[in-house]
Amino acid sequence: MTVTADAKKRVVLPGASPGDVFTCEKMGQGMLLRRVYRQKARKKMTKKQVLGAIRRWKYIPAMSWDELRKLTREP
Repeated sequence: MTVTADAKKRVVLPGASPGDVFTCEKMGQGMLLRRVYRQKARKKMTKKQVLGAIRRWKYIPAMSWDELRKLTREP
């Protein structure tokens, strides 16, 4: 397969889609392009799911509120 660069150094690759990302490696006198596969974007959570996740979150603070107040307030 032969591709030709235009004036802006762009080439059209058969089988490539808009937004595809490739790595370019120089090998001897040629170039090697490898497609970088991205992870599929996760579906956004609904407001109800977010609030439920916050309620189920079991965070245990490392210090009490009184200790935190002493550290962050001026005497």
